[in-house]
Parts: sequence; structure tokens; C-alpha cells
Amino acid sequence: MNDPIMKRIAGSVFACVMLLIAGAAPLVAPLRADTTTGESGTPQLGSWGVELDAMDPAVSAGQDFFRYANGTWLREYEIPEDLSSYSSFHKLRIESEENVKEILDESAATQVDPGSVMFKVGALYKDYLDEEAIEKRGLAPLAEGLAAIEKLSTSEDVARHLAAGARAGRNTPFTHYIDQDSKNPEIYRAYFGQSGLTLPDRSYYLDTENERFQKALASYREYLTDLFMLIDDKDPEASAHDVIALETELAEKHWERALTRDRDKTYNVMTLEELALSAPGFPWNAYLDGLGLANETHFVIETPSAFAGMAEVFASTPIPVWRSYMKASLVSRNAQLLPKEFDEAQFRFISTAMTGAKEQRARWKRFVNLMNRSMGESVGRLYVERHFKPESKERMDQLVENLIVAFEERINSLEWMSEPTKAEALEKLAKFSVKIGYPDKWKDYSSLDVQPGDLVGNVNRAAEWKYEYDRGKLGGPVDRGEWFLPPQTVNAYYNPGMNEIVFPAAILQPPFFDPNADDAVNYGGIGAVIGHEIGHGFDDQGRKSDGDGVLREWWTPEDEAKFKAKAEKLVEQYNGYSPLEGVFVNGEQTLGENIGDLGGLEIAYHAYRLSLNGQEAPVLDGLTGDQRFFLGFAQIWRAKIRDETMLVRVSSGVHSPPEFRVNGIVRNIDGWYAAFDVKPGDPMYLPPEERVHIW
Repeated sequence: MNDPIMKRIAGSVFACVMLLIAGAAPLVAPLRADTTTGESGTPQLGSWGVELDAMDPAVSAGQDFFRYANGTWLREYEIPEDLSSYSSFHKLRIESEENVKEILDESAATQVDPGSVMFKVGALYKDYLDEEAIEKRGLAPLAEGLAAIEKLSTSEDVARHLAAGARAGRNTPFTHYIDQDSKNPEIYRAYFGQSGLTLPDRSYYLDTENERFQKALASYREYLTDLFMLIDDKDPEASAHDVIALETELAEKHWERALTRDRDKTYNVMTLEELALSAPGFPWNAYLDGLGLANETHFVIETPSAFAGMAEVFASTPIPVWRSYMKASLVSRNAQLLPKEFDEAQFRFISTAMTGAKEQRARWKRFVNLMNRSMGESVGRLYVERHFKPESKERMDQLVENLIVAFEERINSLEWMSEPTKAEALEKLAKFSVKIGYPDKWKDYSSLDVQPGDLVGNVNRAAEWKYEYDRGKLGGPVDRGEWFLPPQTVNAYYNPGMNEIVFPAAILQPPFFDPNADDAVNYGGIGAVIGHEIGHGFDDQGRKSDGDGVLREWWTPEDEAKFKAKAEKLVEQYNGYSPLEGVFVNGEQTLGENIGDLGGLEIAYHAYRLSLNGQEAPVLDGLTGDQRFFLGFAQIWRAKIRDETMLVRVSSGVHSPPEFRVNGIVRNIDGWYAAFDVKPGDPMYLPPEERVHIW
């Protein structure tokens, strides 16, 4: 949901939807016996769930709704020096980090079974924080890897070493992952996509007229030069030049990011023979053998023409240049595990080129991030036991049911969609799986080898373990209980192959969700998030899969044309939004998320109105229920972002900036106009015929 893709509770949802399809009258139950006052407890924010002092009374809703809801906070809050941005997500992420730190501190201080997962976590944590030992080891942990690179002499050698780098999570020209086959989601398939760039997007290398991109590229050049100096390269500047020249050639072959979203264009099944014919010049046999995929018969190649171009670049690039590229990748991947001069060089580059953060984050915070990525479920169980309340799950169950009821009503009432397509859409909705809080089955890390005192080795073995865990799926049954985010993650996602929506425990907190808050606020907050993830199943790409997760054409041509026409209007709206001078949102690149936001808010608003059962909610602090709903929505997207980070997000991200996730959406919602009496002449006013309504 925010920043990309679990206890299964689908049964109750399926039952609810199947009952509706059978013809029973829809019923949306309230979240509490008293749906407005929060008498079951005290809300964390304000008297009913919204921070009124964050609003700006000098700004009207129709002038700028994002600042109407958040203006005082936006004016007064300062982003912490160690962050590139701050938002509602960051607030909860910081809390999650602190909660995880308690678990880590205990695991490091307590005598536990040396074979247990908490022993492994604690040992890794202690080694990561032991900066004195890191300084003493110096570059020794990478000596063997650097020497191996220096010995590479053939194209096959280079390909095998690139494969080893991919297994360890290092930068390579081809990204690789295991996922369900989009057209046969009952089996796993090996996917390959374009990669190899260090800067966020090809535009950073190719747009020579953009001063911001060129500044970032210059910073990258300085960083590479520093790295090569630190490893005693014989000509650091020349090696840095070679790496950037190579990455620039790769960038020229890459597809533009908006095109890589197209699930039809990026689904290209090939045999090894077909891959070798379409992308000659690269030793695919050696590479696939290095990945442990030599016995696979078919692969999904996401960007075939880019692969042909990247193979051409590989064949024309001298092996010494590939050595420099792989040395930079090896050292950069491990910089935070090496002496401070490596870590500081990397921070200077990242701060200047990509984040704008003024200070390096505390080391323990960076470990939490590393641990969450590599073995997040290791502490997930303890996190859930301590910080996830059962009543939160119960309320979420009810909210999800209510939103699915609302969406079923909306599909049935669509004037632009034909009955055959509606029937397919309703079948897909009925088959939605829902995961809330945490998985039924936790990952087993018993085979992960952690050796106290070997920090670099342990981190790289954890990456290798994760790679092998994913590779082990090939040939086996699809694990529909698997989660792709640990429960301490503040995020949510929709997975088209599983046709599932997933909400980790950590996001189920204020301002997104508070069991004691006004229902209007919960519908505008977590309700809009739930609706957003449901909406992804019916956005421009998610809609291409059916209820069983199969990528197939289930729309009539006429309905597809109508959908695309509506989506194009949304693209045009977002193309006009500019978060920085001269920088505009890419409406095509962000289309899926924008449809998710739009459909999500409309579904949540519909569900909220149904929950009132024809009545009007009481006025609280001078605000109607509808006004509180939209305020709850606007405040979950409250955020301040440094310019460097904003540039990265707009150039390479699929999400619109938070300001437009609010203003760009509400101006298409009829209920928002009525709630705040927005009229022609107000800056945010859109005539009814220009408003986009899809779902």
C-alpha cells in the first residue's frame, strides 16, 4: 500500500459475500454498540480520534483539503534529522522499532538455547552493535570476495559471480525472484527483470538537462571514488568512471518504469533456448547454474527487449570493468558492516543523492530494518504477543466484512459495466482471502547458520538463506498461508496471485485504527486502507486476474474500453500535479495506486453510510460524521518529505505524494463536496462531469 507487496480469516468474509450473492439483504454491522462516542475506552487521538489542533482554520476545505486537515502540523513540525520524511507511517514505524528493540535487547542479554532463533537474533544484534570489533576486523571480511573477483577471467566466470551476488542480495543487471505463475497460480515460477542500477531510476543517468539528477549522479561518482580508494584500487577515479559508464549503458536498455507495470507485457514465458536466442551474448547456462536454476525448464522474462540490450552490453564490456562493477557492489552492499569510513561514505552519498537526511540513523534502528528484511518473523511472534490486541483483530474482521458488502453493492449499481463482467467481478470479490495481524504458521529459521563474531558472514548467510527459502518453493505446492511482510511492518498489500488482502499487526493502530475512536474516523482511516487494498484487485493491473488469481481476459471488450477511458481521465488529472518546481507526477506510473486510493475511499465512504442504517451521526465538536470521515482519511496521509526524497519517489515510485493522495482523491468524491459545502469557484472544485468514478 505504501511504500510495495499474513492469520487467514477468509472464511467469515466468504460466508458474508456468498450470502449476499445468494440474495440476502446486505447488513453492515456497527463496530461498537455505541458508534460515535467511544465509550468503550478513550481514543488515543483527541476526544474521538482526530487531532483537531493539527488542522489549519485559516485554510478552507475547498481551498486545500490536505492543509485544511493538517496545515498547522505541516507548518510547525520539523522532520527529525535522521529521517528523509515523516508521516503517520513513520510515527508507527518508530514505535514498532522501539518495541522490536526491547525484544532484541532481551534476546542479547538472556541465556537462551544456542540453537534457538532468538539466540541467532541476539548474536547477530550484538555483533552489529560492536563497532570496536568491526573496526578491528577492517576490510578482512571482504578480502576473500574481492580476491575472487580479481581472479575472474572469462565471461562464464563473470556470469557465475553475478549469480552469487544476486543470491547475496547485491546489485546485478538482472533481478530474480520466485512467485506464482501469473497464468497458472497453482505453481511457482522463476521470474527475471531488469536491474543493475544504483541510482533510483534510469532518468538519473540519462536526463542530462535535469540539475537534480545530475547532482545525484555527481554524488554517486564521488561515493564510488571513495569506495575504490578505501579498498586501495590502483585508479579509483577511472574505476568509478567505468562503473557509471556501465550503469548508464544498462539504463539506456531499461524499459521506462510506467511500462514495467503492465502485467500483460511483462509476462513472457521462455525456455532457456528461447532466452539465449532472444538475448545472445550472455552466458545464460553459467548464470542459471550459479543461481541453482539449471534444471528449470521455463522462466518468465519481464522485459525481453531490455534483456537483449543488457546481454549486448555484457558482451561488449571488458571483464576488468565488470570486476570494478562487482567490487563496488560487494563493498556497497556490506558498507554498514565495515569500518566507519565505509559506512560514512555511503551515508554521505545516500543523504546527498537520495534522502536529504542530515544525520545517520542510530545503529540499532538500522539493525531493526536489516533484521526485518532478512528474518523478520523471528521476532514477529513475540511482537504480536506483546503489542497486538485480540479486539483489534475482531474489529478489523467486522470492518473488512462491511467494506466487502459495500463494494458488492457498488459493483451491482455500476451503470457502465455489463452484467457478464459484473458477474465475474462479484465472483472475484467473493473469493477474496483476508489476512489480519500475523501468520498462522511462522517461518522456521533453524537451518540458518549464525556464528557469533562473524557479522559479514552472518548477514550474507541470512540473505543466502532467504534466497534458498524462495528457491525451494519451485516444484512444490503453493503456500497460501505465507506472508510477505512480518507483523511489525507498518504497511498492507494486495497479492493478485493469491487474490488476498493483508494487514500486518503494526498498521492497526492510531491514526489508522483505534477500537475506541469514532466509527467515522476508523472508516476514513483503516477503512480507506482496506478499501485501497480491495481496490487493487480491480485497478488497471489487478483487474486482469480473476478470482482464482489467473491472469486472463475476463472483461468484455466494451467494458474494458469504458474502464480505460475512466482511468485515462485519472492519469490526466495526476499528470498535472507538481510537488516540486518543474517536477510532475507521472499519472501512468502511479495509476494503480491512484485507482486504489480513489476506489478505496469511495468503498469506505459507502460502507460508513451503510453502517448508519439511514440515520445521521451526531455532530461532535461542530463536525458531522461525514466531515469526520474525510478528516480521518486526510490525517492518515499527513507527511513532510525532503526534496531529495520527493524526487526519488516521483521519478521511481508508484505512489503519488501524500498531498495528492488526499487532494487528488477527494475532489472526485461527491460526498466530500456535500460534507464541506465546496462550490464552484473554490480552488479544488471539479464540475461533476469531470470527476472520475470507477468503482
